[in-house]
Amino acid sequence: MDKNKEKQEISIIGRLFSLEALLVVMGILSLVSGIISGDTARLLLGALILGCLALFILIRKRKSSR
Repeated sequence: MDKNKEKQEISIIGRLFSLEALLVVMGILSLVSGIISGDTARLLLGALILGCLALFILIRKRKSSR
């Protein structure tokens, strides 16, 4: 029973890391495409995605250190 629970926790952690990686890629691509095309909306969207992700990671680290 404990091994099954450990596998579920590892699976959830793996999904979170893959979602974070996907958000980083999306943010960088949006930022780069905004710079290349000169589109401020894409540029701001990329910066917003990366900023929110950084804030999420910082908050999560602070919660885990408590």
